[in-house]
Amino acid sequence: MTVEVAEKRATRRFALRLPLAVNYTNNGGGEFSAQTRDVSARGICFYMDSPMIPGSEIEFILTLPPEITLTESIRVRCKGKVVRADTNPAEDKVPVAAVIDEYEFLAES
Repeated sequence: MTVEVAEKRATRRFALRLPLAVNYTNNGGGEFSAQTRDVSARGICFYMDSPMIPGSEIEFILTLPPEITLTESIRVRCKGKVVRADTNPAEDKVPVAAVIDEYEFLAES
């Protein structure tokens, strides 16, 4: 018997490998380097060296490249919450999934 799993995502995901600096409130305000796995309008999945606690608030700045924006690079500051951190001993990095609660486009620096 085959069981079909319904897709729960409401928006399209884009598989993007982009560098990311994540500010994690549960670590005393430190910044961690990460790399995105995929991004959508409502959420993000990224790879970290260690797991994060679900429910923790995060903030990060994401730079969308010209290949995605079809113009120039656009920086976006996002705030959200961790919903899942998968641990798999076979992988070096921990995939962390988070919802994006709010975002703002940043001016050119």
